[in-house]
Amino acid sequence: MFGLTVRWSLQDAPKGTLKALRSYVEDESYAKFAGLDGLRVKTWRARKGEWFEGSYVFVSDEARAKFQEDFEKRAADSPGSKIVGSAPISIEACEIVAVVRGPAGFRSSSHFEHGREDD
Repeated sequence: MFGLTVRWSLQDAPKGTLKALRSYVEDESYAKFAGLDGLRVKTWRARKGEWFEGSYVFVSDEARAKFQEDFEKRAADSPGSKIVGSAPISIEACEIVAVVRGPAGFRSSSHFEHGREDD
C-alpha cells in the first residue's frame, strides 16, 4: 500500500498548539480528508511537546504522488503549519506493509475523548 507521513515539530510551538491542532482536526480537517479521492485512511498522531503528524494510506502510488506534490507546494502555508508556526520537518512517502483490524474493531471519528491530555 502507498503511504505518506507529514510531521511538524512541536518543540518550539506556542503553548496551546496541540489543543488548537485537535480543534482544527475536529472542526475542519477530518471532513476534508473524509472526502479526498484516492485516500484509504488518514490518522492524526501527536506527542505533546514533541511532534504532530498526519499518516496517510492511498489506493495507488499515483494518488499518493499527486497529493504529495500538491501538498509540498503549499506545505509552509497549510493550516497545520500556520497553527504550529512552522513548516513540516518531514514529508515522506513510505510503504504500508500491512494493516489489521483487531477484535475490538475500529471506530472512525473526528476526535476521541478518552485518554486525551490537555495542553
